[in-house]
Amino acid sequence: MTFDSSTLSAIKLTLQLASLTTVLLLLIATPIAWWLSKTTSWLRKPVGAIVALPLVLPPTVLGFYLLVTLGPNGPIGIFTNTIGWGYLSFSFTGLVIGSIIYSLPFAVQPLQHAFENMSARPMEVAATLRASPIDAFLHVAIPLAKPGFYTAAILSFAHTIGEFGVVLMIGGNIPEQTRVVSTQIYGYVEAMQYTQAHALSAALLIFSFVILLGMSLFKQRTLRVMP
Repeated sequence: MTFDSSTLSAIKLTLQLASLTTVLLLLIATPIAWWLSKTTSWLRKPVGAIVALPLVLPPTVLGFYLLVTLGPNGPIGIFTNTIGWGYLSFSFTGLVIGSIIYSLPFAVQPLQHAFENMSARPMEVAATLRASPIDAFLHVAIPLAKPGFYTAAILSFAHTIGEFGVVLMIGGNIPEQTRVVSTQIYGYVEAMQYTQAHALSAALLIFSFVILLGMSLFKQRTLRVMP
């Protein structure tokens, strides 16, 4: 089936959202994951729980509080409107913020596991060679944790593609602005356009299967090449 212009627009916006969210998540999640994997502070467990909260919190709850925070009466909404940015609710920027928070554990946890499973010896060697902590992190830790970065990127991208509750609450369903694939399907079902809903849902189903199969094959290949 050929998708109409509305669906193609939703697919384009979804890919833009997922790509931007994935890049920003990797930048944000990397230092958090490194700290969680190395710290002995009592804050480790509370911070870890906050990071993992979206795994159990209903998306509509997260979306509701984001809507309140970014809206006209919320602290962030008041601030952004005061400086001339307007309100971030029901905007693409709002979708990005919601997506980052909602997918944060899918980026942090694979990176944290990769850092935790990394031997301390390479970092010790780097220190004896007088490498600064930042240099050692960039040139030793990150390359060794590369499989974790691949997993984090794939999961973050795929999870953003499939999110619904958060984007509907914080962004609504505005064509060419906040309407993504999941809300497009919702719109088709509401309009009883089941043929279009079936086609788009099947595309997401195939995409999800390919992502999971690819990750499984990648992990199998990684285990084979590990010493």
